[in-house]
Amino acid sequence: MKNYNFIHHSFKGFLKYFIDLILTLIALCILLPLFIIFWPIMLWQIGPPIIFKQKRTGKNGKVFTVYKFRTMVKNAELIRARNQTKLSKLNYAPWPMFKIGDDPRFIKFGRFLSRSGLDELPQLINIIRGEMSFIGPRPLPTNEANSLKKIDPDWYTWRHQVKPGLFSLWVLDDKRHQDLKTWKKLERETLKLNLIQQYLLIFKVIFLQLQRVLKFN
Repeated sequence: MKNYNFIHHSFKGFLKYFIDLILTLIALCILLPLFIIFWPIMLWQIGPPIIFKQKRTGKNGKVFTVYKFRTMVKNAELIRARNQTKLSKLNYAPWPMFKIGDDPRFIKFGRFLSRSGLDELPQLINIIRGEMSFIGPRPLPTNEANSLKKIDPDWYTWRHQVKPGLFSLWVLDDKRHQDLKTWKKLERETLKLNLIQQYLLIFKVIFLQLQRVLKFN
């Protein structure tokens, strides 16, 4: 297997996983009251099920189930499959990635959750299970990962050398959806970060998300 020397050794060490676990437990203690408050609101606004599950590609190409707060109608993926041509025209992410800013499948409260990033909080479970880390490339849905493997197998290989992350430099860059070249560069630069730089990035992302929440209307 090719040796990707640009990947900082901390991404494959136990210390990173240990810090991830400590931070996750702290986050859960802080966020538990928020969950208790938001749970009945989400049940009322969104309806059951609250948690959305999706198959993503993780470290070494292993498929795992990622957890998110549901932000869309229950049959969102079926609607996408049936309206592939129409929704593809709204996609502003470079193929094979898929992203719609004002997705018509959003539930009203779900749009707020998605824009604020709060929909990603259940992925703390994935971190505890060792499937994800706080910092790393975002895990792609299996179909997008398989397409990436065909068009850029080298990129596919090195991004799956490590655990996928909740945050990365990709989240901070306004031009992240510009093209695949930009996307790839941001992921590569993320994997060069040492441990201190990685966890400082968490605070930068949280600050950015708070700004997005305050601007939401």
